[in-house]
Amino acid sequence: MSDYQSASELLRALSAPMRIAIVTELASGPKCVHEIVQALEAPQPLISQHLRVLRGARVVAGQRRGREIAYALTDEHIAHIVADAIHHAGETHR
Repeated sequence: MSDYQSASELLRALSAPMRIAIVTELASGPKCVHEIVQALEAPQPLISQHLRVLRGARVVAGQRRGREIAYALTDEHIAHIVADAIHHAGETHR
């Protein structure tokens, strides 16, 4: 049952559109908060809040780069799950 619990927690962490966008952005490699803010055209506090949720679910991890923290996906499978979900959603709207 713990595998189901872990999967449930992962899906809950990915349940917000902004978090899906962040994961999609990080699929191409690590990025600092200001890079994510710029790419997604979203306010920094909002991005930071969503990163906090993703960190708590162990979807992303941060590594210090001087004065900044670069965030990266903890597992490339997460990027595939999100990409597949986006692709599937696009198929259902056709």
